[in-house]
Amino acid sequence: MNEADVADSVDGEEVARFAATAAEWWNPRGPYAPLHKLTPARVAYVRDHLAQQFGRSATALDSLAGLSVLDVGCGGGILSEPLARLGADVTGIEPAEESVAIARAHASASGLDIRYQALAAEDLLGEDERFDAVIASEVIEHVHDVAGFVHTLAALAKPGGMVLISTLNRTARSYALAILGAEYVLRWVPAGTHNWRKFVTPAELSGHLRAAGLHPGEPRGMVYNPLRDAWSLSEDASVNYWMSATKS
Repeated sequence: MNEADVADSVDGEEVARFAATAAEWWNPRGPYAPLHKLTPARVAYVRDHLAQQFGRSATALDSLAGLSVLDVGCGGGILSEPLARLGADVTGIEPAEESVAIARAHASASGLDIRYQALAAEDLLGEDERFDAVIASEVIEHVHDVAGFVHTLAALAKPGGMVLISTLNRTARSYALAILGAEYVLRWVPAGTHNWRKFVTPAELSGHLRAAGLHPGEPRGMVYNPLRDAWSLSEDASVNYWMSATKS
């Protein structure tokens, strides 16, 4: 599949759903509260894998200095900002203009130079810029063409770069915890935020990455500890997980 054949992955209903709550992106007790709690584990995964790939020290305060990072589906910038603080040159793209406006305002108030654009990933294919790292965190379960979306991510990465994806596994456990528990019992996120049928298994994601010409690694889970009210990286990938892939 070449770049011109990649279908637009944006799901208009999903974009409208997130646009309607754009003002709440930086409210730590609002509908994105779970994402705020998840972000330290997300940052740790991205930092550690990019440090290893590019010969950096993961413990350095500027461990991502000089690396170009594309945050696809950046929302209000919850992941973009900590990556920028680690020194990365961050571009955040998001199809919902309302979310981009919130992201720009928050970055400006925080003194961070992040380039935000109201675009879908496919919109960048005609441009010359490619990135050391292309990240799609908690995004792929909201697109309607997973294979096309992964091809787009691969096309936007530089040779020698990485594509890093976090998402939800399609298991009975993820249905119980992420749908019934998080949406209908605990009310962590609004009901209807996720569609379990659109969750992607690690085997499926690995297949899509390979089909896009990438070399995927093993999945790495993220689990929630209710006693600590915190997320951490884990070997358990039955619900939330990351997968990274390199581009030769």
